[in-house]
Amino acid sequence: MTVKIILTEPNKILRQVSKPVERVGKEEQKLMNDMLETMYSANGIGLAAIQIGVPKRIIVMDIRKDENKREPMFFVNPVIKNKDELKSTYEEGCLSVPNQFAEIDRPKKCEVEYLDYYGEKKILKAEGLLATCIQHEMDHLEGILFIDYLSKLKKSMIIKKLSKIKSTRIVV
Repeated sequence: MTVKIILTEPNKILRQVSKPVERVGKEEQKLMNDMLETMYSANGIGLAAIQIGVPKRIIVMDIRKDENKREPMFFVNPVIKNKDELKSTYEEGCLSVPNQFAEIDRPKKCEVEYLDYYGEKKILKAEGLLATCIQHEMDHLEGILFIDYLSKLKKSMIIKKLSKIKSTRIVV
């Protein structure tokens, strides 16, 4: 497994709509393994393939924080079938928007249909943090970041801050 570089905002690639995966094969499984390793090394709980520059509809997640009890989840071509009318609020962060957090309202429950690591069709009923994480990662597949739910002012302040950080990095 290889740790990949996570793209950070502002970056045009993060705004691309990801393409469906035709079939889950060895290449996709290797990608999911690399994504998982990348996510764990960055202390994240979710990662979409586009965040490492691969525009495929693939997400990996593990909402367990205990590294001794990992429960990785793999979603290929996920589609939300049902969303709850009730909302819940979580403070969200994102590996592509480093060190920025904001409270975001999302449906409290959702049902997602997807292919698993082996290409098997599955349906998952999720609620709470799991539902929020699925929706957050699925937004990435559409080129949407959590900061897009913020006011124009807050969003532009965050992007300005991230741009400034990027421009002051020294590349050797």
